[in-house]
Amino acid sequence: MTVFFRLLLVWVLAWPMLASAEERVPAFSRIDSLDQGWEPLNFPDIERHSQYELVTVDGTQVVKAQTDASASGLVTLVRVPPETEPVLRWRWKVSNVYEQGDARRKSGDDYPARIYVAFEFEPDKAGFFERMKRAAVETFFDAQLPGNALNYIWANTLPQGSIVPNPFTETTRMVAVNSGPKQVGEWVTVERNIVADYREAFGAEPPPIVGIGIMSDSDNTGESATAWYGDIELITAPATGG
Repeated sequence: MTVFFRLLLVWVLAWPMLASAEERVPAFSRIDSLDQGWEPLNFPDIERHSQYELVTVDGTQVVKAQTDASASGLVTLVRVPPETEPVLRWRWKVSNVYEQGDARRKSGDDYPARIYVAFEFEPDKAGFFERMKRAAVETFFDAQLPGNALNYIWANTLPQGSIVPNPFTETTRMVAVNSGPKQVGEWVTVERNIVADYREAFGAEPPPIVGIGIMSDSDNTGESATAWYGDIELITAPATGG
């Protein structure tokens, strides 16, 4: 199976199980179970899945993710014009980074923690063959598929602030918001301007955001890690003076 169809199949299998799109990301701190607004994102050709559960840390409910030579995630469907609320804010913590992790190589494309932001597909900007392949999948599964994506990652050696293409697909860019072991074991709060990141990553204005996901994976490196994810928020950027 080609990388293109593998990625599309992963998303299309998760999408129909999700309820209608919301304007907010379901808060981990306020849900009773992970099936309240979130669904598993499993890869058909990867048998070992990462494990996710709600736990309480310092009085706040968060998601604990454990990965051991495994890969899977959680996704939620949203519908947000990026110009309305372009800032993504979250906090996370990891137990370690991967010795073999390398965002530029397929064999190192693993991260103890990542946030996945999917955007609406823009057929007028896609090539003929990409449009035809997507049309075939969407017809078969009766579902709309996302287009480009940003992955905010806790990298190993990729310098913090770097944006690089994903080694498996040209429609995804990896954004190193944390890198290396310096803050391992600490809660880190991150805020990213999605519009600015999309412009830098793809050289264009972003279409609407259609999905948010989390993933802790280690299937390529064969390593293991634990991560904790706090609430993920889409918020309005502060007004700038004129």
